Amino acid sequence: MKTLDPFRRGQHQRSVLRHPDDPAFRHAPLGLRYGDSPAPPGVAAQPFLLKRRKALARELREDRGDRSEQRDKERGTRGNRVYYLATPPAVFPTVVQAVGKRRSAQGWTRLIIEKPFGHDLASARELQQVIEQYFDEKEVFRIDHYLGKETVQNMLALRFANGIFEPIWNRQFVDHIQITVAETIGIEGRAEYYEKAGAVRDIFQNHMLQLVAITAMEPPIDFTADSVRNEKVKVLRAMHTPGPKSVVRGQYGRGYIEGEEVPSYREEPGVDPQSMTETYVAAKLYVDNWRWADTPFYVRTGKRLARRETTIAIQFKRAPHPPFEELSAERLRPNVLLVHVQPDEGVSLAIGVKVPGQGMTIRTVHMDFLYGGAFRTGLPEAYERLILDAMLGDATLFTRIDEVQEQWALVDAIVAAWARDRPAFPNYAAGTWGPTAADELMERDGRSWRRR
Repeated sequence: MKTLDPFRRGQHQRSVLRHPDDPAFRHAPLGLRYGDSPAPPGVAAQPFLLKRRKALARELREDRGDRSEQRDKERGTRGNRVYYLATPPAVFPTVVQAVGKRRSAQGWTRLIIEKPFGHDLASARELQQVIEQYFDEKEVFRIDHYLGKETVQNMLALRFANGIFEPIWNRQFVDHIQITVAETIGIEGRAEYYEKAGAVRDIFQNHMLQLVAITAMEPPIDFTADSVRNEKVKVLRAMHTPGPKSVVRGQYGRGYIEGEEVPSYREEPGVDPQSMTETYVAAKLYVDNWRWADTPFYVRTGKRLARRETTIAIQFKRAPHPPFEELSAERLRPNVLLVHVQPDEGVSLAIGVKVPGQGMTIRTVHMDFLYGGAFRTGLPEAYERLILDAMLGDATLFTRIDEVQEQWALVDAIVAAWARDRPAFPNYAAGTWGPTAADELMERDGRSWRRR
């Protein structure tokens, strides 16, 4: 845990921040260098902020305070503090209590908390009770770096800034939605954490459900923090718990990633050789409201899959009377709006067009928008954007406690159902797209997962 006075640098090396006394510092576009774009005049963040951040773990453990008043005098930080907590859930209460007892009476305080916020609904509520003793909700920033990605934020612009999409963004025109968060990496030496978390707590509970909420939410009355989060939490509350047949879990065995053999999950250092921890989760979810009634949201996440990608695919219903079906060069595919969250950030729309030449032959093509090609500048790192927002007190892209509780309630119900059976792990090879049961989940509905 680190205290940053007055601010903390992000996970990048190219940021440039003005001095806090400079009025222009209060405006984000003037305060950060994004990617390779020209930097504004200012002081390099690395030396400026590194001198002003302080690891407090040892000081708090030895009960020596954090010497904040002394540093305020030395650096003119006027009591402003950003505390960034990236610690195991078990030690959160201890750290929050220590920070809360030593918080400055002057300036402002921001408490940034990394996921996971608790291990289940009960522990999340307990942690919230500790936080409420020392901090107001407006001072707490529960960070989910997926919400800081430009392509995730672009979902709001895509829907609400373009008149062509919002009228058809509903059950009348959308057949189903697929959301994929796929990784090629394994657990990367995090066995102690991952054995307790698994894919359902590591990705599904936070990243995945937030992507569902942003995709399905109603238009907010404005883009203030509470208005946006009010609409997201409505989606989370409208989601009913999927039945056992609508959830698939898996664990990777040995296989090949990019031509190299990799071990199974149970062979990873620190993992129980008989571990029943899941590394893959797929589910069919429903949002029970007027807009999305009976429209399935198919979601999947896993490690050691065939390709690294995070995508949101909105598949529209087929034309009611397709006169060109027999004339198509291939089976005419439905229209799909595909949002590439990472990598190759952008948006693609699949449409049917006539093949040049004699006759009326139809083929599916893609209209593509790529951030790199359109703006010719690097995208800001997600943490870069989020930490700046926290410094400015803007909580729009952070999860509120009621969102967290709704997410945990859904996950707890799924995990409780898993206690009644013991799957045959491992059940998919590294380098594949997951268990066959995940394919069957969609095939039962006459659908299939997107492969590209």
